[in-house]
Amino acid sequence: MDGRIRIAFNLRRIRAAKRVSQENLAVDAGVDRGTISEIEGLKFNPSIDLLDRLASALEVDVAELVLAPPSDSEWPKPLKAGRKVGK
Repeated sequence: MDGRIRIAFNLRRIRAAKRVSQENLAVDAGVDRGTISEIEGLKFNPSIDLLDRLASALEVDVAELVLAPPSDSEWPKPLKAGRKVGK
């Protein structure tokens, strides 16, 4: 699994586990919601600075975003539409 796929997988996994919408994560990280969508959709290659901001917003170490998932892991499911968690 290459780095871009690891980042997309882990970003969605962590975000969904914490029940944080793309919109809320984008606001907390200071980026556009579309950027989060493009990272998770493998259409955007984030800089290390952006990874630092995303990790900080998710309250995880940046290393969590590049960990290799277990080989039998399924792609994380997105949150259902309309499920927004406020801070």
